[in-house]
Amino acid sequence: MLVVKALHISLVVAWFAGLFYLPRIYVNLAMVPAASVAERERLLLMAGKLYRFMTPLGGLALAFGVWLWLGYGFSGGWLHAKLALVGLLVAYHWHCGVLLRAFRAGTDGRSHVWFRFYNEMPVLVLFAVVFLVVLKPF
Repeated sequence: MLVVKALHISLVVAWFAGLFYLPRIYVNLAMVPAASVAERERLLLMAGKLYRFMTPLGGLALAFGVWLWLGYGFSGGWLHAKLALVGLLVAYHWHCGVLLRAFRAGTDGRSHVWFRFYNEMPVLVLFAVVFLVVLKPF
């Protein structure tokens, strides 16, 4: 079971790397001048590749998390709270895909400032999840 736990943690770290960086690419996309087509296309290519790379990592992290849940059982309020936050991260990941499609279509009109705030959400969730897992406060 320790191998499963190590794989779960490693996959979560890799998934979070994507969750941290993809919205940062969106900040840059929101700042690209309209005349800078090559820069926009390059950033869209990077964002698309990163999204395609991080999606299976997130899926595998969730799968190993379910394996741990089945192995250790589902007990404690902290785990319920953690799972709610994981659900929030899955929704955030999905929304990143929605935003990518909007950028590709040229329909996203949000400012780089909005994306800077959007970019911080997974950091806050990560802190909360780590504290829940380590401290098991309830």
